[in-house]
Amino acid sequence: MAGLSLYFEDGHDDLDDFGFDDYGSECDGIRITAFLDAGQDNLTPLGRLEKYAFSENVFNRQIVARGLLDVLREFSDNENDFISVMETVARMSEDGEPTVRAELMEQVPNIAMFLHENRPNFPEAFSRYLVPIVVRYLTDPNNQVRKTSQAALLVLLEQGLMSKADMEGKVCPVLLELTEPSSDDDYKIEAVAIMCKLVTMLTKDTVEHLLLLRFCELCSDVRLFQVRKVCAANFGEVCSIVGQEATEKLLMTKFFDLCSDSLWGIRKACAECFMVVSNCTSPEVRRSKLSPLFINLISDQSRWVRQAAFQSLGRFISTFANPSITGLHFCEDGTLCEIPKIYSESHRKEVTTSNSSNRRNASIDGSPDSLIQPRSEQLQSTSVLTGPPSHPPEGNSSTQPQEDGTSLGHPEHSGPLSHQQKDECTMFNSFNFWRAPLPDITQELELLREEKRDEVIEKRDETMRETEGEGKEDVPSLDSQGPATSSQIQKVLDCLQPHLDDPDVQAQVKVLSAALKAAQLESQTEDADESVSESNGSTGSPTSDELSAMSELSLTDAQISDSPSSSPVLVDDSEHSSEESDLIENVEGDKDSDTAKMWEEEKSKVQNVIPQQLLDQYLSMTDPARAQTVDTEIAKHCAFSLPGVALTLGRQNWHCLKDTYETLATDVQWKVRRTLAFSIHELAVILGDQLTAADLVPIFNGFLKDLDEVRIGVLRHLYDFLKLLHADKRREYLYQLQEFMVTDNSRNWRFRYELAEQLILIIELYSHNDVYDYLRQIALNLCSDKVSEVRWISYKLVVEILQKLYACEAHDLGLNFINELIMSFCHCPKWVGRQAFAFICQAIVEEDCMHMEQFAQHLLPSLLSLSSDPVPNVRVLVAKALRQSVLEKPYFKDPGSAYSDELEEALSELRMDKDRDVQFFATLDPNRNVMDTAALI
Repeated sequence: MAGLSLYFEDGHDDLDDFGFDDYGSECDGIRITAFLDAGQDNLTPLGRLEKYAFSENVFNRQIVARGLLDVLREFSDNENDFISVMETVARMSEDGEPTVRAELMEQVPNIAMFLHENRPNFPEAFSRYLVPIVVRYLTDPNNQVRKTSQAALLVLLEQGLMSKADMEGKVCPVLLELTEPSSDDDYKIEAVAIMCKLVTMLTKDTVEHLLLLRFCELCSDVRLFQVRKVCAANFGEVCSIVGQEATEKLLMTKFFDLCSDSLWGIRKACAECFMVVSNCTSPEVRRSKLSPLFINLISDQSRWVRQAAFQSLGRFISTFANPSITGLHFCEDGTLCEIPKIYSESHRKEVTTSNSSNRRNASIDGSPDSLIQPRSEQLQSTSVLTGPPSHPPEGNSSTQPQEDGTSLGHPEHSGPLSHQQKDECTMFNSFNFWRAPLPDITQELELLREEKRDEVIEKRDETMRETEGEGKEDVPSLDSQGPATSSQIQKVLDCLQPHLDDPDVQAQVKVLSAALKAAQLESQTEDADESVSESNGSTGSPTSDELSAMSELSLTDAQISDSPSSSPVLVDDSEHSSEESDLIENVEGDKDSDTAKMWEEEKSKVQNVIPQQLLDQYLSMTDPARAQTVDTEIAKHCAFSLPGVALTLGRQNWHCLKDTYETLATDVQWKVRRTLAFSIHELAVILGDQLTAADLVPIFNGFLKDLDEVRIGVLRHLYDFLKLLHADKRREYLYQLQEFMVTDNSRNWRFRYELAEQLILIIELYSHNDVYDYLRQIALNLCSDKVSEVRWISYKLVVEILQKLYACEAHDLGLNFINELIMSFCHCPKWVGRQAFAFICQAIVEEDCMHMEQFAQHLLPSLLSLSSDPVPNVRVLVAKALRQSVLEKPYFKDPGSAYSDELEEALSELRMDKDRDVQFFATLDPNRNVMDTAALI
């Protein structure tokens, strides 16, 4: 306690002179620069600043540091005083108390902004006095001071207050020094973080010249995983700054190392920035190098890495998009638009020429493998067209390209291709050009099936020889000329058990099992007594079961007596029987049909725009097992990125995504369906009107009957979706618009507000008769809503409907609607309805919905009748409508107008109104800006 008393005794005089008798956290309103006022010490303001800036009391120095901005404002008029203050600031930065240095650094961004706005020599003063302080504090031993200086540096860079010379000559050298291998660990980690953030604010030349090589070294830091993690998290930003060339030359190898790092947090950071890195590479590198790398991340052993990879999968696929292929591009406002037809037609001519040359090259090849090939081979050939594959396919030399661009396996009689034809073969890709009609390949398919059948037979022969060599002595023989007993068949079955992996052996085991059953039935029949035979009515004749079993047995005997190429247990080389040949044809026919079905299923998912493995992984995101092993939200991420994937593949490959989209549309999680509902209009633009009508309209109809959380997504873009449909299909939704008035929660007024906004846009899509028959009643119901915001937007909807009717010259319908408005609003017993009528009349005049003569005849009398309404809020809007809108029209402004007297009389009464607001709007100049009266409605 004695030390505490002594502290207050020593500092008491200073506090009195300072001007803060009761300074504390609760005295924020006290002027901080009060210590500059004249006191008993007879010092000048600058002298008083010197006194307290270097006082022995820490509290005094903190107050001076906190009030430096106000001090500069006091001395900014005098150049000499200003320089003195800045020199004082520079000396204060060397204070030994960390709290004083931290307070000073917090004021540096504010001081820099003040100097920038008020001092003509700002760059010189800032560079001379403040930048050295910021740089020196980056290496301060106190952690709080370093953190404060790092934050101040980022603010200065974001505001553009630091010159390029200061960044290159003062800041970057300090950061490079702190990131040296011999630097302290804490300093190094902090310097890496600030350097990565600094990269995004520097120019490309500065980053490449000063920081890029050091960043590459830090990516390989073996000792500190925190350094590698920071580099991985900011890898995408660095690639975006340095560009494609430096990324592929220097950064790509480092990115590969980070993606295979031993710590899952670093691999996860790489997966999160994968899309940004992919955008900075060429299509060849993206396909041949980044795609296999991403597949490794998707199959990572860590669940968190797989989760991040699947979340980035759709975004990574979207980097393969090419506007020349999709026929769509993004406009300046972010909307998706089609490429002009002029470009498309010229592009199509180029495609025709390229396709014709490609067909010539295909005819030269003459190999059926060049026309149709399995998925894996097709992927490899696609990667060959766009870039060198990282792993060439094995065992497929006929389609593997050589270094000079030619392909192996051509017929010997085909001559070498010319140089131009080689270029056309290499450059052509159906990803870059629209396909011409494919030639008929039915015969080639038959040849391919025959070749495949020969391969199966050869493989079966080899298996038979091996089996014969191993267990020929142990296999019992069945005499095809005599009946096979059940014991013989059982022995054969026992011998075939070790070879059940062979599909042919499995088929034989199945037939032999049936034969064994038939032999057992035959033995039971022979042992049966005569009474049983008489009851069957055919003594000595086999039953139907016996006939079928015997026929199977005969087939079995025939198969057993087949050549060695049919079975590994044959001992008789008799000729093929007719039953045997029929059976072989049936089996082979079934195999061919199954193969054809499997081929069709595989073919429906095959495309050549992106690597097939990426698409397969994306399609697997709807698998329920993924939700258990990866992420419960994986289906939502799939739905979120689906429009981008569809845009990349193009409408010609929509069949690859159709089943996935339908699965997501029926997902049990409403968040997944909501995501699709919010993006279905964008997907409709991508697919075009035909695919939209066939595949999206049924899903759209299902969303209309879903939860409100899903319906709001459809409703918010209802106009965008309907305008893409044909008129007949669009008209079907007129009957369903009324359903949007019903919500799960009646207090969800924003749903009805959104409906009114969409109806204003939808009016242009329908005829005036449809608008009158269907939209008119919905608009009137919305005008009587309980929430004022809904009513406010609905009044504008009513005006738009009336304008549509008169624009189409449907005067009879327009008059009927006007009469309905008069009955519903002008004669409404509630003052809110009468006030709405005044607002509607003003909007009709301002929007020129009809000729003023028609307005004067049908609406003006009712509006004038409200000038004597007992409610002031109604008379306010009547005065505003008459003074600001009606009397500004030349038809009513003309002194010879038939309605001028009535209008002047009504305005005279309103100017004499007892309510001041009514008087104000009745006498206000129309050209003067006034407050919005929407709040009165």
